[in-house]
Amino acid sequence: MKNIFAGRTIGVVNDLSRDEQLYLYKKTAELKKKYLNNEDVSEFRISDPDMSAYLIFMENSTRTKESFRNAVQFHDIKLNIFDSGTSSFTKQESFSDTIKMLFGYSKRSLFIMRTSEEGVCHFLDEELEEYARKMSYDKAAFLNGGDGKHEHPTQEFLDEFTFLEKKNWDNSSIHIVLTGDLYHGRTVHSKVDGLRIFNEVKVDLIAPPELSMPDYYERRMVENGFKLRKFDTIEEYLGQDEIADIWYFTRLQLERMGDKVKEKEHQLRTAVTFREEFLDKIPPQSKFYHPLPRHKVYPVIPDFLDHTSYNGWDEQSVNGFFTRTIEIAMVGGKVGADFDGLGIENHKKDKKFIEKVPVTRKSHIVDRYKVGIKPVDSGIVIDHISSGEDLSTIWNQIEKIRRILKLNCRSSHGVYHSNDRTVYKGIISLPDILELSDTDIKKLAAISPECTLNIIKDESVHEKFRLHMPPQIYNFEEISCKNENCISHPEKHQHVKTYFLRSTDSMFVCKYCEKSHSFEEIWDI
Repeated sequence: MKNIFAGRTIGVVNDLSRDEQLYLYKKTAELKKKYLNNEDVSEFRISDPDMSAYLIFMENSTRTKESFRNAVQFHDIKLNIFDSGTSSFTKQESFSDTIKMLFGYSKRSLFIMRTSEEGVCHFLDEELEEYARKMSYDKAAFLNGGDGKHEHPTQEFLDEFTFLEKKNWDNSSIHIVLTGDLYHGRTVHSKVDGLRIFNEVKVDLIAPPELSMPDYYERRMVENGFKLRKFDTIEEYLGQDEIADIWYFTRLQLERMGDKVKEKEHQLRTAVTFREEFLDKIPPQSKFYHPLPRHKVYPVIPDFLDHTSYNGWDEQSVNGFFTRTIEIAMVGGKVGADFDGLGIENHKKDKKFIEKVPVTRKSHIVDRYKVGIKPVDSGIVIDHISSGEDLSTIWNQIEKIRRILKLNCRSSHGVYHSNDRTVYKGIISLPDILELSDTDIKKLAAISPECTLNIIKDESVHEKFRLHMPPQIYNFEEISCKNENCISHPEKHQHVKTYFLRSTDSMFVCKYCEKSHSFEEIWDI
């Protein structure tokens, strides 16, 4: 039976379906039980001398790196710890060139990476797929050990496994507190998707405004059906009656904050630090979790809790070895042949963003589409630009279309009433252009969705198309992800082509870092 996990990359939580995540937790529980009982665990071990695992950590890490190192050693495969501090990265070599070099040393490769750049694993997964075919090697797998402020899926998997253990494998519901630095904490960002293994999810966010969860992740929680509540401080939260029994703390990453925020350090720490006086206000069966390390001077979970029943973080830390061992076993092809659930949905690309509109009459257009006083005999007319918007928006949109499509030709444009005299629209008339390229049509659809493209022949509308927002926008010189930490950002000089996926009618997310953009924001012009 084919193993659907072999060679897979896990760059974000959603790279595994809900069923696949539950399978991961099931296999982790089996391994943990046998391992702790000193039973035979060879069914989980890869044992392949032709397989290499590379630990490439571009940021400091102790627990993630060490748990992965021990997990790799469990599998009896070659372990290579790549010292980024003295590597080719310091010589300004690209990620692609470095990974291709390492990939060539073994027929089977696994790369475990932590980077400040976001979206690296997905980019490299694509970059090496064709390269592997040329080399007649197996496709490389990538595991994301944390990328910037984006995600930390392997931490999320060990967290969810730990929550399930606490709940005796009941995934019907969960009520959880997320508190601490919710703005920078990629471990809490990953919970937007990781918590979906539970049928009902209630999330209480506790953080002052300076540390609050970015709006994008809050919106996604709501879209995922989570019940969401927000509080500024733990003290405020404990002043009401519905108290969660699972608490997830994150440290304050003040090193990532500006001076104005640092000036409020004491106030911010107080807001999200648990105090002994709070103990009688929480459910007795409560557990506290933390991705670690805690701050040795200002821990948000103080040490008076270390030897209490509330300590869940020690077991959580141990679980990192077991979940990561199974993750490697899955992408390494050792575990997964017995999986019988639903995998990742492969959505077909929706190409129907160009809608042909019936021309009900071969209208004579002397009184309609004009260039100055001369009617358009043959050419193109772009109509209904930003229909219904205010005059300033329409004029700006006309100018943007002309610049992006490089319409430096004889033409006219303006703002006119539509059939409804209270509604304005923009029009561009192009008598010297008989057709637009597929690329320009896609650009036009992205710049001005719901406009119409009219093909004029012999003073009549020969064909008419309504342009809708494309499902994907990519390979345009005029676009870029605006997240400066994204692997595709121009200043990273990694030569990654910008690629956006439509998430809603008017919003796009970067394929790599998942930053959300309005369709206006993606353009550099």
